[in-house]
Amino acid sequence: MRDIDLKTLRLFVAVCEHRNMGRAAEEEHIEPSAISKRIAQLEADLGVPLLTRSRRGVQPTPVGQSLIEHARNVLFTMDRIASDVAAYGSGLGGSVSICATASAIAEALLDDIATFMREPDNQNIRVNVEERLSIDLVRQLREGAASIGVCWDSADLEGLQHVPYRQDRLALAVYPGHPLSGLDSVSFEQTLEHEHVGMPPSTAVHAMLQRAAAKAGRTMSYRVIVSNFDSAFRVVAAKLGISVVPVEVSETYRQIFDVETIPLTNSWALRQFVVCFRKLDALQPAARRMVDHLARRATAAGDFV
Repeated sequence: MRDIDLKTLRLFVAVCEHRNMGRAAEEEHIEPSAISKRIAQLEADLGVPLLTRSRRGVQPTPVGQSLIEHARNVLFTMDRIASDVAAYGSGLGGSVSICATASAIAEALLDDIATFMREPDNQNIRVNVEERLSIDLVRQLREGAASIGVCWDSADLEGLQHVPYRQDRLALAVYPGHPLSGLDSVSFEQTLEHEHVGMPPSTAVHAMLQRAAAKAGRTMSYRVIVSNFDSAFRVVAAKLGISVVPVEVSETYRQIFDVETIPLTNSWALRQFVVCFRKLDALQPAARRMVDHLARRATAAGDFV
């Protein structure tokens, strides 16, 4: 198979988005016949049909739909490479790619990055932040796809170096009138009598809660599984269940939704986050400066255990 060129991928994505060769050609400033020829050659090279053609336009085949997703990822990566290289040429001080878990992003990380970028010495540094599950974050660091990761210290950090970052504490979000409402504190074991709103099984907090329930000889009953804390608070506010959430995140949502938060008394409810990377000495200067900044912010906040 011949190498797939980026221009053909870009044209293919444009055609699929418009569902029409003519409109895609107008947007890309190229003749429709040239697009058709390129896509036909791509289909021949891959040995599969990518489009279904009709008088009403075109539709991607199942294989074509899969290719769209890969093509968008490739094009995004190439555009970012070009942008970063151009930035260096224009005197930008560098770029830092950070992968972080949802909890880290929802709490203090973005504020800490903002203070870093406001410092005069860092104003020419570009920062890219992507949300990732802990397992994916660690893999990306090991593969060199990201410079820095921020996650819970219970993640598998083998082969990586890390420094302490901030802490958070887990609490129980309940709606007014729930049997646990009004308590000053609660153990996780007490919550197992009630239906929970949980995070996906792939998340670190899901695995931790499952282990805690198993240790107590119980199982968790999930009424709803959601993908983020915003959804969790909305479901709790709708009186469909209770949810284990970080106290630091709850401060924002308690002002929006009619929800109470009760601190968990379990020792594991106090979590330590870390900033991790492959090798500190191998980090680019901008990334090394970011690591130092995040560590200082955590120290200033008294967030080391």
